[in-house]
Amino acid sequence: MSIATATVNRAHRLRRRPVGGLSDGDLELVEEAIPELVDGQALVRTLVLSIDPTCRLWMSDMRGYMPPVPLGDVMRGLGVGQVLASRRADLPEGALVAGWTGWQEYVVADDTQLEAPFTVLPDPLPAPPAAFLGALGHTGVTAYIGIDLGRVQAGDTVVISAAAGAVGSIAGQLAKGRGARVVGIAGGPDKCRHVVETLGFDACVDHRADDWREQLDAATPDGIDVDFENVGGAVMDHILMRINLGARVVLCGMISQYDAAGAQSEWAGQVNIGQLIMRRATIQGFLVLDFADRFEEAITHLAGLLAEGKLHYDETALDGLENVPVAVTQMFGGANTGKLVVQVAEPA
Repeated sequence: MSIATATVNRAHRLRRRPVGGLSDGDLELVEEAIPELVDGQALVRTLVLSIDPTCRLWMSDMRGYMPPVPLGDVMRGLGVGQVLASRRADLPEGALVAGWTGWQEYVVADDTQLEAPFTVLPDPLPAPPAAFLGALGHTGVTAYIGIDLGRVQAGDTVVISAAAGAVGSIAGQLAKGRGARVVGIAGGPDKCRHVVETLGFDACVDHRADDWREQLDAATPDGIDVDFENVGGAVMDHILMRINLGARVVLCGMISQYDAAGAQSEWAGQVNIGQLIMRRATIQGFLVLDFADRFEEAITHLAGLLAEGKLHYDETALDGLENVPVAVTQMFGGANTGKLVVQVAEPA
């Protein structure tokens, strides 16, 4: 579609705060006119949308690191897009950009309306556009920063929950690169096999198996020095019972807690948090948004590993903006491997 015919936008607007999983009616896919640009604006066409666990927090009214998405607004989300028309010098027409596209086909890029400005991607791209939402984007940088905060070193035993996911899969490979023994936790034998055979982890625990506690004990005979935590809940509680003196818990995510119905499930709360005292361990929560000054460093390192064939990344992609709710449901059901994205359009 050319800019001359790009007059209608399709967007997912938040109509209701979900209770439990996402339901029909929580989001509404609407068609709206695209306004004419004024000075300081650019029109960006969304190519790929990032589907992240934090979207469930943004839909709720729980306290988070960003305000909840107001009811009626376009759902917040990151994406890669292409500038179709521009009346601002920093976003030239034709450029590929990454930033807050929202869950919509087109966005008018205006710094007064966005949480942060779009970043122009390199030309030519060293990897497909979706990689800048995954291994070379915010998820890859999250893994890089988290492993650094955990002070991972040779000889450590590092446990990575959601090990087949976008962040965990990269974090585990980075820990292996530092000489650590890396144990993943994933859902199902196929994912566990992938984590060991393809990603190179030393072992993987199937948290869906009845004997997952015994599996975790056997995989960590010398205890756990670093927990890169993406899930929380019952598995994290058992990890806390195995941490060593001076262990580091890097709290990246708590996906088991993001579902509003989770308060009534076995995943609710942490029972063994007192083990941090007994083992004189530390726990640190972090947000990648606080490390913007290290993005270039992280992406340069990750791109180098990728170019050398030393970094594997996976992607699960659904086609079509209308399938965003399907993608969200799949993510919380553990159906994806690696980065989950929705392909909206192809570059012009």
